[in-house]
Amino acid sequence: MDKIDSFRDDYFFLSNFYEASVTYDGITYRNNEAAFQAQKTLDPAARARFAEMDPTTAKHAGRRVSLRPDWEDVKVSIMREIVRAKFTQHEDLRAALLATGDAPLEEGNTWGDRTWGTVNGKGRNLLGQILMDIREELSK
Repeated sequence: MDKIDSFRDDYFFLSNFYEASVTYDGITYRNNEAAFQAQKTLDPAARARFAEMDPTTAKHAGRRVSLRPDWEDVKVSIMREIVRAKFTQHEDLRAALLATGDAPLEEGNTWGDRTWGTVNGKGRNLLGQILMDIREELSK
């Protein structure tokens, strides 16, 4: 399979904005974006408020929380755990991820995210790397 270079249309299920509930650290969130943004704070009440947020609202709210002091050290491992939860808690999404075979996964985007994705093929593509790692784990 050719490279999947954006998480839209047929591959939107790979996006953290895809509406699939995920239970993480005792809270069930509507989507991965809400689960991830909630982890930016250590305040349990603030985390719980993210549970019913749509992805866009969660992303904006994540910019306004009291950021935990270790965020830069833990954010990639937290993202990995949340992505793993999504694809282990939903058999249909697991099957769809596995159906991508060995295609390189790249979150190409136009909003300038060169950390989790790429812009014009340039960036760290951490989300794509995590998805490929999870795909490999689930294929065993």
